[in-house]
Amino acid sequence: MTTASQKALAGPPKDCPLCPRLVEFRRRNEDQFPDWYNGAVPAFGPSDARLLVVGLAPGLRGANRTARPFTGDYAGVVLYPGLLKYGLAKGNYRAEPDDGLELLDCRITNAVRCVPPENKPTPAEQKTCRPFLVAEIGAMPRLKSILALGRVAHEAVLSTLGLKKSLYPFVHGKAYSFDNKLSLTDCYHCSRYNINTGRLTEAMFHTALEQAIKAARAVT
Repeated sequence: MTTASQKALAGPPKDCPLCPRLVEFRRRNEDQFPDWYNGAVPAFGPSDARLLVVGLAPGLRGANRTARPFTGDYAGVVLYPGLLKYGLAKGNYRAEPDDGLELLDCRITNAVRCVPPENKPTPAEQKTCRPFLVAEIGAMPRLKSILALGRVAHEAVLSTLGLKKSLYPFVHGKAYSFDNKLSLTDCYHCSRYNINTGRLTEAMFHTALEQAIKAARAVT
């Protein structure tokens, strides 16, 4: 792997200074939770993966604490067992970064790398963080399929790929194929709220994941 690819995959530094509101929130969390990671969360998984899972942003008590996407919050309880079920991970998920879990042919990242107040990054913060997703996708040589968890992640991927949002509306379970041979599958975010309200069930999540896997493993 070239130095440029390594830099692209590394993402922003832990103490990324680009978004003032997120920096201020980070400092408050450092004071309140000094033992937490409290920084821009790196992606998780191999760079040569064919499937990329894109979420919105780190959760306060999840990735912001553990430094691994979807680790330590409710969404990980849905996501990681699903990846294990379909052979995209091996080991045991114990909601801690030292649980030994390993991803296989799958990588997980976020559209915004720092935890935002109330889990809501602003449009400006999304735009500021977008170059890191652009660089990451560009540095994944075997990438064929993206699973977007939620509307914001879906729109972030479209913006990253330079595509018009009006042409590709977010629809849970829908898969789009683009001229560059890349596929985008939509899924409601596997948050506690969506699961508890029935907007997303485990079966619905698995169906969307299966679609994304099929696209990733398609022979072209």
